[in-house]
Amino acid sequence: MARTKYRVVPNGGTWQLRRETEPLSNHTYKYQAVDAGKRIARANQPSQLIIHNTDGSIETEYTYGDDPYPPKG
Repeated sequence: MARTKYRVVPNGGTWQLRRETEPLSNHTYKYQAVDAGKRIARANQPSQLIIHNTDGSIETEYTYGDDPYPPKG
């Protein structure tokens, strides 16, 4: 099963939570979008939450659920 990617991205002075490229919600503050993203990603495992900075670079990532393709040890 493929991992669903959720993203918190800047959106013209606000923050947007997206599933892949589909907008899910808009938030005034980044922490609000991150909290919403964590709730949704945990509820829809396997998933990944990718949080971006204002310049578009990746700040951090959270992975929820078992890794469908674990690396060989």
